[in-house]
Amino acid sequence: MLGLSKQELDLIAKRMERGATGLVVLDIARYPEPEQLGGRRFAESVAASVDSVLQACSREWTSLFLFKAVGDDFFLYIGLESGVPDAGFHIREIGMQIKLRLEQRLADAFGTDSLIFQIGCAFLAPGDHADTGKIVYDGAKQAIREARRSPVPRSGESVSRTERFLSILEHQTIHAVYQPIVSLADGSIFGYESLTRGPEGTDFESPVELFKFAEGEGLLYTLDRLAREKAVAGCADLHKEQRVFINIPAHVIHDPHFTPGRTLRLLKERGLSPHNVVFEITERSSIEDFSTAKKILQHYRSQGYQIAIDDAGAGYSSLQAIAELHPDYIKVDRSLIHNIHKDKIKEHMLETFVAFADKMNIRIIAEGIEQADELFKLMQMGIHFGQGYLLARPARGMERIETRLVEQIRNQQRLRGSNGFPSIGAIASPIRTFEPGTRISEVARHFKDNENELAAVVVTGGTPVGLVMREKLFQQLAGQYGIPLYWNRPILRLMDPNPLIVDELLPLDQVSQMSTARETTHLYDYVIVTSGEQFIGVASVRSILESITKVRIEYARIANPLTGLPGNQQIQRELNKRIMDNRKFSVIYADLDFFKWFNDRYGFQKGDELIQFTAELLRETSVLHGLPDDFVGHIGGDDFIVMSRSESPNKLCEEMIRRFDAGITAFLDPDESARVVDRDGKEVQTDRVNISLSLIICECCSAITAEYISSEAAKLKKRAKAHMGSIYFYERIGEPVVNCQDRRESLQLPFGN
Repeated sequence: MLGLSKQELDLIAKRMERGATGLVVLDIARYPEPEQLGGRRFAESVAASVDSVLQACSREWTSLFLFKAVGDDFFLYIGLESGVPDAGFHIREIGMQIKLRLEQRLADAFGTDSLIFQIGCAFLAPGDHADTGKIVYDGAKQAIREARRSPVPRSGESVSRTERFLSILEHQTIHAVYQPIVSLADGSIFGYESLTRGPEGTDFESPVELFKFAEGEGLLYTLDRLAREKAVAGCADLHKEQRVFINIPAHVIHDPHFTPGRTLRLLKERGLSPHNVVFEITERSSIEDFSTAKKILQHYRSQGYQIAIDDAGAGYSSLQAIAELHPDYIKVDRSLIHNIHKDKIKEHMLETFVAFADKMNIRIIAEGIEQADELFKLMQMGIHFGQGYLLARPARGMERIETRLVEQIRNQQRLRGSNGFPSIGAIASPIRTFEPGTRISEVARHFKDNENELAAVVVTGGTPVGLVMREKLFQQLAGQYGIPLYWNRPILRLMDPNPLIVDELLPLDQVSQMSTARETTHLYDYVIVTSGEQFIGVASVRSILESITKVRIEYARIANPLTGLPGNQQIQRELNKRIMDNRKFSVIYADLDFFKWFNDRYGFQKGDELIQFTAELLRETSVLHGLPDDFVGHIGGDDFIVMSRSESPNKLCEEMIRRFDAGITAFLDPDESARVVDRDGKEVQTDRVNISLSLIICECCSAITAEYISSEAAKLKKRAKAHMGSIYFYERIGEPVVNCQDRRESLQLPFGN
């Protein structure tokens, strides 16, 4: 029945021992009409064509280890490695691909679509007593029964659609479009999401229909591999620091052919690396075996690829995926972003995501941003990146977002302030304005028709000249003769001509002091916010106090508990702000040498005291020798950062080293000779802890990024660690405003012991 030799049965037995093994039967279900057959010669030609295709397929799919023809039935033996989940899906997919390829090739060779195959599958599982021949025989009967029960499509109908889909795969007529993912810290493009599109003007143009049909035909893995390759092929304009996000259906990662070897080759051809690729796993495709998925993803992470969980917030399973897979990015679904500026419940839910992400060092990407109010609310909440039609629509090329939007993002970030409190402009809200000559009746009707609006501003040529509070207006109209006296009079008669008007750059804490210092009758009046004397919005006392409270709670939550200095979130925000200001500034990274030895030798309490001493030393040096807006942060452990606009950053470093070397002796035991060892336990030529500083002087250059500053500082740190004694090295990056020619200078200035 099966025509298998003993050697072939032995081969099948060995493959069954190695892992899941399946048998796929392809049965020719329909021949052309008798007059088209051509007799025996036609049958031989068909068999030869099938054999040729199967030979080619065995080279492409190494899991196809044996195939046999018996009459018009073809038996394919497929073996997978052990541990591959959902093996039945993989076996059926390979069989389906071969089936469609056979039908296409035979149609091309013989000019007919009448050679149609039915398909059946069966597992070959080794038994305790049954021999291999019996196992294969039983599996063949099962597969043949399944094949002959499968419906045979009528000529010209679903066959044509399947063939068109196969033609898409063979001729690779899908393409990728790219939608920018924008940094909400500075408006730069962090990366692009690659989205697959089918042939234009066809029923396969929609990616939803394309992937749905692929899954139904058992060709999802093949389509996904092609989509990945197309995504990378279009990355010619991707910068080395940018990322491309590639969608991966959750169960595709279990595919033994998922190994992105060709993806890596394509990346190298474009001067890129796995570091530029983020595999975006959609939440709507649930993962059933997290243990295996974690191992697979860890393998790709070790090569430099990163992981994102898509559609977070659209379902429960995303939470489990986040907890199990520890992604590098969480993409928040559009359903949670839509109208978030109006929905407190959505805001609180997203705040939970942000707090969790900060603790786990995960970055948040908000999807589906379509309104400016949504964008600015997300920026206020500290969301890292944004994506949506407001910023840019998907396009074939890697396009940039509008300069106008970049400036709006940067202006909003500038309003966040450098003292921990945002500027009043960051929370200013638009409100209805009236001209001074507007009748009071019109203003009253406006308040009546809009019950949630509590105030209006009176402007002349865009400049605010008065404030009307809803409650006060109605109180005056409700008094004796109020209506007859004022109804048809201009609003300037009842407006407050001396409201509190502040510039958008004024910090919230200062505005709070000014508003609470007003007379009791005006204590809860709105504050009017201007930009260059032009009205831009208002802020209620409640919103001001809520924002201040939130900042203080946030500061207490993320500040380092040992030193009280700002932590990594504030450090990143401050660094991005200084980069956007396009003014020269310096960054000093400080860390202690041989702190582990000190901690082991003197104990954790003394170690904590030394960390606190270092923090206070850096803070005092910045106050005494820096500028008022200098920033000192605690990265963690014995690592610190200082940002300054001082014209003499080298002197700052020298003073830090002088003060540290003078103060460290108080922490050492003068009666003991110290035997200092490094982290590897090797004795070193020093008798105490030292401080190493890496100074990066950043000129005014928009090309500078936080990542670049960090990488250059790491190089300086390595050089500093190679020297004994407290020391600093510095490097100048960027282009001065007065001299915009390419230059880069690296100087070494050892200082101290």
